[in-house]
Amino acid sequence: MHELNRILNTKEFQSKDTLKKQLTELGIYAGDHIMVHSSLSSMGWIAGGPQAVVEALLETVTETGTIVMPAQSADNSDPSYWMLPPVPKEWHQPIRDHFPAYDPHLSPLREMGKIAECLHRHPHTVRSPHPAHSFIAWGKNAAEWMKDQPLEDSFGEGSPLGKMMKAEVKIVLIGTGFDSCTPLHYAEFMQKDRKTLPQGAAVMIDGKRVWQPYDCVEMDSDRFPEIVQDFDGEIFEGKLGMAKTLVVEMRPLVEFGILWLKIHPAPEE
Repeated sequence: MHELNRILNTKEFQSKDTLKKQLTELGIYAGDHIMVHSSLSSMGWIAGGPQAVVEALLETVTETGTIVMPAQSADNSDPSYWMLPPVPKEWHQPIRDHFPAYDPHLSPLREMGKIAECLHRHPHTVRSPHPAHSFIAWGKNAAEWMKDQPLEDSFGEGSPLGKMMKAEVKIVLIGTGFDSCTPLHYAEFMQKDRKTLPQGAAVMIDGKRVWQPYDCVEMDSDRFPEIVQDFDGEIFEGKLGMAKTLVVEMRPLVEFGILWLKIHPAPEE
């Protein structure tokens, strides 16, 4: 949405202070560990834009808590799967040969939104090592949760999500739906009959840039709203800025998702 339209459609002045008040109303407090998905454009005009949102989150949760956001760089992947947009077939191998190796500081976030991009720039933010499915985190558990992320287990037990499943974490969806709920990928990775696809990424190994093939679990976030529709746990709804915001405890939802996917396996193609 163009900035002028956001101003015209924002009925009341919004700032870091109004956001902090709303976060408290949403049940977010100091010491909380939160996994945030966000759409800045849905929040209306805010004085300070993404910086104001990030500072409101930091000052609400404080260093006694932890803020995690998806920081995926999905373009560091095999170009034969690229669809939005596709590239010419004759470019596939040159891309594998020349795409820059993943760097937690330099590799851009792809379609993660301006709020996540802003948190990525914070000097105390830690980014996990997966070349395509990384996370960023700030706060108490940031370093511990982000230090490992196996290439073939990007959302499984050895990933940041696996560590977060052992803690009390709240999922916060700001202007986004459950089809964007990254923690539910953990439920997919926990399926015994999960399917995989051959993938690849540019990474650094022993100081050398290489194209590393690996097997990636097939994922389908389009099914996540179905899981949530059957979930009987509490989902708190409120506002952050002007955005509809949903808050749910991570572990109960994901554990339900594991069972739901076991009962409702993906249909055979």
